[in-house]
Amino acid sequence: MTDLWRGSWATRLRIGSGLVLFLYALLHFLNIGLGIFSNDLMHATQDLRKLFTRSLIGTLIIYGAFTVHISLALARLAGRRTLRMPRWEAAQVILGITIPALLLAHITHTRAAYELYDVNDAMAYIMLLIWGTADGWKQSALLLIVWVHGCIGLHFWLRGKAWWRRWQLVLVSLAVLVPAFALAGFLVAGRRIKAAFADADQAQMMIEVFNFPDRETFLALIALSDLVLWVFGVVLGLVILILVVRFIIARRRSVQISYVNGPRITAPKGMTLLEMSRVRNVPHASLCGGRGRCTTCRVVIEDGADLLHPPSEAEARTLAAVNAGPNTRLACQIRPNSPATVFRVFRPDGRRDRGHASQGQEKELAVLFLDMRGFTARTTGQLPYDVVFLLNRFFDAVVPAVTANGGTVDKYLGDGFLAVFETNSPESSARAALAAVEGISQALDSFNETLAAEGQPTVAIGIGAHLGNVVLGEIGAAGQAPRTLIGDTVNTASRLEGVTKEHKVQAFISAPLLAAAGLNVAADEFTALELRGLSEPLATLAVLKANNLSRQLSQLDRGSA
Repeated sequence: MTDLWRGSWATRLRIGSGLVLFLYALLHFLNIGLGIFSNDLMHATQDLRKLFTRSLIGTLIIYGAFTVHISLALARLAGRRTLRMPRWEAAQVILGITIPALLLAHITHTRAAYELYDVNDAMAYIMLLIWGTADGWKQSALLLIVWVHGCIGLHFWLRGKAWWRRWQLVLVSLAVLVPAFALAGFLVAGRRIKAAFADADQAQMMIEVFNFPDRETFLALIALSDLVLWVFGVVLGLVILILVVRFIIARRRSVQISYVNGPRITAPKGMTLLEMSRVRNVPHASLCGGRGRCTTCRVVIEDGADLLHPPSEAEARTLAAVNAGPNTRLACQIRPNSPATVFRVFRPDGRRDRGHASQGQEKELAVLFLDMRGFTARTTGQLPYDVVFLLNRFFDAVVPAVTANGGTVDKYLGDGFLAVFETNSPESSARAALAAVEGISQALDSFNETLAAEGQPTVAIGIGAHLGNVVLGEIGAAGQAPRTLIGDTVNTASRLEGVTKEHKVQAFISAPLLAAAGLNVAADEFTALELRGLSEPLATLAVLKANNLSRQLSQLDRGSA
């Protein structure tokens, strides 16, 4: 199961219903925006949407999603033991409560009016009904609230994905345009319709076309709207009452939690450990906001694990995904009722950037491993100073080819190094890596000419270049944690470099890296390598010498033919 759907059944239902409502809102807002161009286009598009939304299956999906989404949100709110939460989550809660309060009246005067009194609730009818009134301002505010609520939810669902972060600025720009387009359509079409209604003949025609409600019908719809809002108010009041009762009970019952390398707190029973940390101002990482979809809040229970409830299926599945050790639990899922001693695996140390950096950031990048051939045999018997001098001369010669192409050396590994090309896109990262491979080989030729002129043996190298997802973050003790990268992509690049000597080539370049660079190389040009840690052979391009790599790739690229 993809990590986007990791969590309890309630979490997955909330995500699924939210996506349905977001798509419905997007199409509805775009439909309103078409009023900029003409009423006919706006109504024709609405008629197309109604083929689905007014069907039985469409009604069940849309109204079912709304019911499920608001019910789960209220249930989650009622189940909270504290109102301490991140600002974005508080904004989501407030906006989520506001939406039904404004939306129910809209539904009553549109869908309910259509079903109960055969009113033609076309866009023009709605605009005529609310244009120039307080309700018009309320519905405009509702449009913005729904869109902001949906975009916040979508962002915090997808923010862990590299492709989302890569396209985030573009998507934010497009997201801003959607409500602007809808409100512009409402303004232009509303004025047009209101002006037409000022003509007596056209007004009579509109009344007949829309089957415009008379006074008695309006009074009935208003009464129905008030009833529905009253019911929602009662439900919301019950949620608040449950919260108050929980707080009162919680104050009478408490449990002591000791944090390794941290404070000892007393917090009300019934809270999750993450809620206890928040309510007592104990720093505690939680990338997904306490929904059990990540493991950044995980803790090792050093004392009291046997007194905890067993993990749910969702928690166990999430922990298994990271091969969590014994007594490891998710702080957002456990509710300690007995004293416990816990160790926070990811612990912010008071600096915001430290907390985020510790969690890491996933990106799709090209990486390069380089190793000097025969280094041990070459330096046997030499003085340490001479060895250091040779290595520094070698690195001075070849590393500029990496940095000149936008790469950085992540770490030096004795007689080699790991380089990463952190650019704006996988394509530019791949192209930078290829240019660096060629530059390194050319620099090596010049370096070897210097060594030969000095009467010293020349140097051979092996290079492994690959592209894929890597995790960049601070790894190490607080205050002494350099930024580095880890992941299967790094391991694969290392293993590619490791087999260059066996195949007597200077470099192996993986097919994913070439594809990302936009190169279309025929399948028969690749060598399939069985590498440790990979379940399937990896297609790679063997490069005997890389000093003219760009020319070789140009000849192999079928896309340039």
